[in-house]
Amino acid sequence: MTVLLVAAGGAAGSILRYLTDRRVQRWRDSPFPWGTLTVNVLGSLILGFLSGWLLHGAEPASVRSLVAVGFCGGLTTFSTFGYETLRLFLEKTRLYAVLNVLVTVVAGLASGALGLLLATAVFA
Repeated sequence: MTVLLVAAGGAAGSILRYLTDRRVQRWRDSPFPWGTLTVNVLGSLILGFLSGWLLHGAEPASVRSLVAVGFCGGLTTFSTFGYETLRLFLEKTRLYAVLNVLVTVVAGLASGALGLLLATAVFA
C-alpha cells in the first residue's frame, strides 16, 4: 500500500511541477528559472509544515508516504536546479547562475521554516 501512496503522490507532484514551471516561465519570460524556484520553495514550505506536524505528535505514515515522499518528491527537483544553474553559467549569464543558487537556498530554508512555524501555530 505504501508504494501506491508514493506513486500517487509522485504522479500528482510531477504533473503540478510541469504545469507550474510552464505557466511561471511563460509569465516571467526570463532566462532565470522562476518555475523551478517556485516549485522548490513550495515543496520546502509543505515539508516544513509536515515536519512541524510530526513534532507535535501527528503525521501518520500514510500522509508521509503520500505527501512528503510522493508529492513533494515529484514536485521538487534538485537535478533541474543543478542543470539550470549550470546552463545559466555556460550561457554566460553567470549573475543569474549565482542568484539562482543564493535565492533557491535562502528561499527554500525560509519557506521550510515558515511551514514549521505555521504547523506550530496550528497544532501546538
